[in-house]
Amino acid sequence: MTIEFSTVGVVGSGAMGRGIAQIAAQAGSQVWLHDVSPGAAEAARSSIQAQWQRLADKGRMEAAQVAELGQRLHIAGGMADLAPCTLVVEAIVERLDAKQALFAALEGVLAPGAVLATNTSSLSVTAIGAGLKRPERLAGFHFFNPVPLMKVVEVVAGLQTDPAVCTALARFAQQMGHTPVQAQDTPGFIVNHAGRGFGTEALRIVSEGVADFATIDRILRDQAGFKLGPFELMDLTALDVSHPVMESIYRQYYDEPRFRPSPITAQRLAGGMLGKKTGAGFYRYADGVAQLPAEPATPVVAEIPPIWVSPRAARRAELYHLLKDLGAPIETGTSPSPTALTLVAPLGFDVTTVAVVERLDPARTIGIDMLIDDASTRRRVLATNPATRVDIRDAAHALFARDGKAVSVIRDSGGFVTQRVVATIVNIASDICQQGICSPKDLETAVTLGLGYPMGPLAMGNRWGPTNILEVLFNLQTVYGDPRYRPSPWLRRRGAIGLSLLHEEE
Repeated sequence: MTIEFSTVGVVGSGAMGRGIAQIAAQAGSQVWLHDVSPGAAEAARSSIQAQWQRLADKGRMEAAQVAELGQRLHIAGGMADLAPCTLVVEAIVERLDAKQALFAALEGVLAPGAVLATNTSSLSVTAIGAGLKRPERLAGFHFFNPVPLMKVVEVVAGLQTDPAVCTALARFAQQMGHTPVQAQDTPGFIVNHAGRGFGTEALRIVSEGVADFATIDRILRDQAGFKLGPFELMDLTALDVSHPVMESIYRQYYDEPRFRPSPITAQRLAGGMLGKKTGAGFYRYADGVAQLPAEPATPVVAEIPPIWVSPRAARRAELYHLLKDLGAPIETGTSPSPTALTLVAPLGFDVTTVAVVERLDPARTIGIDMLIDDASTRRRVLATNPATRVDIRDAAHALFARDGKAVSVIRDSGGFVTQRVVATIVNIASDICQQGICSPKDLETAVTLGLGYPMGPLAMGNRWGPTNILEVLFNLQTVYGDPRYRPSPWLRRRGAIGLSLLHEEE
């Protein structure tokens, strides 16, 4: 039997509730808005109508369409007014007791075949429906702000949810112009779960003194192609939103090391440095514009020493080609001369470890991140070790900046910056698939639409090599001794045999 949602109730008139009501009306449904706060539903309706009018003023909607849509928005003065609805979506405060109480009340008002949907972002759908007489008609229907622009919605099945309910909600999401992805009822569902690696790993890098906020943001934008760096993103979303999500998912997974939050964000949250909306976060803001520190100037070096490249360097042939293009004097002996600048390009290891293992002079050794092919990046990243001489550091910086490409020089770090963050993202995504939380296809869709990554995390792993990502993680685990970096079985098995991370077992 096909479930149709011609009459939809939306409980909660905040930004999320308004957005859901707007796109439901645009999909052709009669929509009833309800809020316990006096006048809130009326204000929400006015706000939605004003949004449609702005679209009409820009020529993106006809005046007749605005009038027609306005006739589909109604105010539910009390819970009883929602009785005709075949679907009710709640978008109220993120508190389990409040949601349970609301759905218990709705169950007493709605027809037995009506569907209940929760827009929860972090609570268990199963727990929300635990006290219902018919928990099989409750599912998660998680939108993202701003709803009209964020075109993905997570459809989440609780343990007792009828599959037909999820099918109907997915079809309705498509009618609203959104892309539905199916998820199991686990902490963070897909998007908030998959997004754990980007910010938390960047925070760990800062906490080790490897680089500052601005440098890390620049590296991840210019080298890996992210639209925003992690600290720019956290300033935009605000720490009173992002830090509690970090803590919630970490605790709900019983302190899983992959999701470990940082005291850096806890301290800034306590100090009110929430981000752009408060004028100060990881950056200071003047008239809404981030005040970014200037990049360090490229050193002026009279003479570049001869360059010797480790035989174990990643993309060694490509690195030699780059050095020739930059006009570098190159040594080709089996070991570096006493005057050589020694260049290493490890995956996952730090420069110090490589220098010790390969018996290189650490004072003359510097690392370059070659996980991603140089032609695909807008920035090169070099790493010193604690013994690297200043003249060696400056010579490497000057050499790699010769063609005008930006260069960042960071302190020693297993996996530099990009390797660490990308490998963490790919690993968490792989484990989502391993747990069967969603299909690889839905994971890629959810992340690209919900997080705006340059590509899905599994595609990211495929592009830069599952075997390389696996090597980065194994070596990070060796350097740091932290189970955070243990590879997911999904990644370990596919990486070991050279299989696509998007490959599902038959």
